[in-house]
Amino acid sequence: MRKQKGFSLIELLIVVAIILIIAAIAIPNLLRARMAANEASAVASIRTINTGMVTYNATYPTVGFAATLAALGPNANPCVATSSNACVIDSVLSAGTKSGYTFAATGAGGPPASTYYATAVPVTVGQTGNRSFCSYSDAVVRVQPTGAAIASSAACQALLPLNQ
Repeated sequence: MRKQKGFSLIELLIVVAIILIIAAIAIPNLLRARMAANEASAVASIRTINTGMVTYNATYPTVGFAATLAALGPNANPCVATSSNACVIDSVLSAGTKSGYTFAATGAGGPPASTYYATAVPVTVGQTGNRSFCSYSDAVVRVQPTGAAIASSAACQALLPLNQ
């Protein structure tokens, strides 16, 4: 009698079941890690916007702070800095969407604009991030724990600073 080589159906089903159990454990952890990475990127981007606004204000004192996020970004490659495209942040961030978050920045007061506020709101709360972030002219990053949009500079000022 010849000996058969290969795996039985039961052996294959056991291997598939083990792989599915491992995947069920690993996937939620990977999603949480991705959300944490998106939130860390959003905080870093808000800090970049703060630095960009201060640089813009120092470079164009007659304008003050930039009126929009796009005014901080590049206009072409190579970038030629003007008050409408200052080349102080990258094109991805100045477009307003990065790493699962939507960004906005608005200068106000003046002229020249004497204050600003910037926001980072998750595209989908619970999937791309759980918290929203903002900052205004004092350059302190603040957190909205529910992930809701932050409507104004006053709403941002009312939030607690981020503890990082």
